[in-house]
Amino acid sequence: MHWYLVHTKLKQEKCAFQNLQQQGYRCYLPMLPVEKLHLGNLTVVDEPLFPRYLFIQLEQGDSAKSWVPIRSTRGVNRLVCFGSEPARIDDILIDLLRMQEASFQHKPERLFKPGERVRLTEGAFAGIEGIYQMAEGERRVMVLIELLSKPVAMRVSPTSLRKTN
Repeated sequence: MHWYLVHTKLKQEKCAFQNLQQQGYRCYLPMLPVEKLHLGNLTVVDEPLFPRYLFIQLEQGDSAKSWVPIRSTRGVNRLVCFGSEPARIDDILIDLLRMQEASFQHKPERLFKPGERVRLTEGAFAGIEGIYQMAEGERRVMVLIELLSKPVAMRVSPTSLRKTN
C-alpha cells in the first residue's frame, strides 16, 4: 500500500475526507489549530495544514480496491498525477506529518503575534498603527500605540484590529 495525494474542491477537505472514509479508503487530513475571530471572540479552530489536499492510502494490483470512485466522491476534485502516474507520497513523510501534527495540538497558531504591526479600525483611534503586545482573555488584547511621542498601552477588542502589510 502506498500513499497518494488527493486534490479537493475549495473548502471541502473535511467533506472529501469523510466521504472517502465512508467508502472504505484509508485517508489522512493533517490539521493545524489556528486562532480566529468568531462573533467578536478569539477562538481556536482546526484548519487543514495543506488547504485543498488530503492523503489517501491505496493498494495496487488485481486485488486492490478500485480507484475509479475517488474522482466522483463528493468534495474530491481529482487524484494528483504527474503525467499519467498518480503522485506517490513516501510513508516517512506521512509519519513526519503525524508527529508534527501531534506537536501542534497544544500550540495553536495565533491570529496576531507579539511585535506584529496592526491598525486600529474602530473607536477614537481608528486608523492609528500600533504594535500588538498580547491577548488578555478572549475579549481583549493589548496594543502599544504612540501618543504624543510616548508609547501607550491600550486594551481593545480583537475585532477592532487588522494586520498591516
